[in-house]
Amino acid sequence: MLGDYKSAADAFYQALALEPGNSEYAHWLGRSYARRAENSSVLTAGVYAGKARHYFEEAVRLDPSNEEALNDLFDYHLEAPGFLGGGYDKAEHIAERIAKRNPAEGHFAEAQLADRRKQLDTAEEQLRRAIKLASHQVGRVIDWAKYLSKRGRYQESEATFDEADQLAPNCPKVHFARAQTYIEQKRNLGRAKELLIQYLQK
Repeated sequence: MLGDYKSAADAFYQALALEPGNSEYAHWLGRSYARRAENSSVLTAGVYAGKARHYFEEAVRLDPSNEEALNDLFDYHLEAPGFLGGGYDKAEHIAERIAKRNPAEGHFAEAQLADRRKQLDTAEEQLRRAIKLASHQVGRVIDWAKYLSKRGRYQESEATFDEADQLAPNCPKVHFARAQTYIEQKRNLGRAKELLIQYLQK
């Protein structure tokens, strides 16, 4: 949490050496290397990214029910280029595994993949399925609001963020997501500032 990712990786590596069957330790070691990859030079980023993928895969192998590790592995394949072991086909395979354990999360993963492939109708359909399966989860409503905003459907997005506010009144997660959406699209910046202040006061 302090951003000292080298020390974090060293500590998680030692923890995993002591308990090599611990999926959580492998997962956090993978996350530590992923952060090192994000914050290192071009020369070393690839090495750390490869280690992150390895430990995400190890975490899933050790515990196939570790949904967070499975989601991070999906994100890796979605984001990383092919020469670093990423790729949409691999991400699709992981999305299918996610869906078997958590159908709503599986639809969300499929939506992200479809969006990357510019299959916008499919992405929207998958998001609608996700929110239908988990309409009580504010995170799913936020996902839909952010997607609508990304597509320039601002009025629908605002209404959906309002639904999220009603579902989880004064929820910091909703405040932050709404502010982030405004900032990324350079609109409603005054409102974004207000929301971030509310977020920090929680």
